[in-house]
Amino acid sequence: MDKVPMTTGGFAALEVELKRLQQEERPRIIQAIAEARSHGDLSENAEYHAAKESQSLNEGRIAEFEDKLSRAEVIDVSKLSGNTVKFGATVTLIDEDTEEEKKYQIVGESEADVKSGRVSITSPIARALISKKVGDTVEVNTPGGGKSYEILKIAFV
Repeated sequence: MDKVPMTTGGFAALEVELKRLQQEERPRIIQAIAEARSHGDLSENAEYHAAKESQSLNEGRIAEFEDKLSRAEVIDVSKLSGNTVKFGATVTLIDEDTEEEKKYQIVGESEADVKSGRVSITSPIARALISKKVGDTVEVNTPGGGKSYEILKIAFV
């Protein structure tokens, strides 16, 4: 079984979501199934079938989260340091074409959210940045074509 790297924040967020699915969603769905059953004939009961499908999806997500949490390799970013890019680093880059500054934190797959500046360790940009230092230039192959970035700053926060 492969370990799943994640930050302490990502681990905590998964735990919160798992608890919500188990303690709020599961009872709500069970109640919906019981209510739909009380309407009679189950073979043509759309409410019942929809509730059973919701239950299946919810249980699948619970199993997925339990699996990720059991295989989690939690990395406390605040205890990391160094002058090269690695998991957990917050990297400030400048796009060499547009001179636009960007900031990304390299995190685990389950906690990635590009809009909030968190990119997965498996993403093309993270793979290009790993082991680089301040001042290095990296070439990233993106769906929109190649991009060139210079590393301005590396921080562990």
